[in-house]
Amino acid sequence: MSVRAKLALSYAAFLMVTSVLLLAVLWVFLLRYTPKESILIPDLTNFGPTTFAPSRSDLWEAFAPRAAWALGFLLILGLVGGWILAGRMLAPLTQIRAATTMAMDGTLSHRVRLEGPRDEFRELADSFDAMLERLEAHVAEQRRFAANASHEPRTPLAISQTLLEVARNDPELDVNHLIDRLHTVNLRAIDLTQALLMLSRADQKSFTSEPVDLSLLVDEAAETLLPLAEKRRVRLLADGGETPAVGSRALLLQMTTNLLHNAISHNLPDDGTVWVSTEAGYGSVELVVENTGEKLPPELVLTLAEPFQRGTERVRSDQAGVGLGLTIVRSIVQAHGGTLTIEGRPDGGLRVSAEGAAQSH
Repeated sequence: MSVRAKLALSYAAFLMVTSVLLLAVLWVFLLRYTPKESILIPDLTNFGPTTFAPSRSDLWEAFAPRAAWALGFLLILGLVGGWILAGRMLAPLTQIRAATTMAMDGTLSHRVRLEGPRDEFRELADSFDAMLERLEAHVAEQRRFAANASHEPRTPLAISQTLLEVARNDPELDVNHLIDRLHTVNLRAIDLTQALLMLSRADQKSFTSEPVDLSLLVDEAAETLLPLAEKRRVRLLADGGETPAVGSRALLLQMTTNLLHNAISHNLPDDGTVWVSTEAGYGSVELVVENTGEKLPPELVLTLAEPFQRGTERVRSDQAGVGLGLTIVRSIVQAHGGTLTIEGRPDGGLRVSAEGAAQSH
């Protein structure tokens, strides 16, 4: 039985019970003023006819058929009215069901957009629309990632194949130079594979949480990347005291390293600066990395965390990476229940903020 039929029967049953109770009260009230036997009431003034007072049985014979007709009419009214009212009340569910069916068929762009007062059905429809919007964005991102991930590994493999073919056709080729180039290409393929594995691990949240001090991770990442910063003539300025957080130490260290590496690699050609700060607030911690650099348009900044997205002219640098640095950072932050904010600085460069939950005491 459908919900609409159940509601219609419920309305009709409620109406019938109420009507029966009302008729019962009326019948009891009439019995109080009705004698058991029929009697004649003479006119004491001798001017009028004798009055006939019906008995209870006479009253029942007159009352019962009309009460039955009234109850029958109310039953039909309750069923028809209940069916119509239930249909109007459940109409939003029909729209939501239609949107669900379209989503099951793969059409995620459809929205319910329910109108009317903000009741439970409206809140359900709005929540469903928000879920579809996030699901559509996630599916679109996964499709782009799958397309790029299937394409990116081909580049080092194709380069390796080309180098080997050239070496086969050129006996006088410098073998050491070939080995160096193959080694570089192989390292890039390894970096890409490790980045994809790190991204998968972060997305699956397959890690054990433990107390972590973000300030110590910043010091460790800065020490690791100091040779790169000196090579590119970039100053590293770190600030912040103890910043207790909870999460995977390996993933959070990877997040910090990626942010610093990104800030160093995509900085000014000379005399650049990277500012790193950690701050512990009430129930939350924040890691902020800022760097000097070229001015980036806002529409490009919004896409920097997408897989294999690189800024203007970045891919041609010697530290371009594989295009998954900020993507991995975003996945790690989201896996820890935090938020990642990427903004362009007015003077050029980026400001990246990762905020998450602090360690509870």
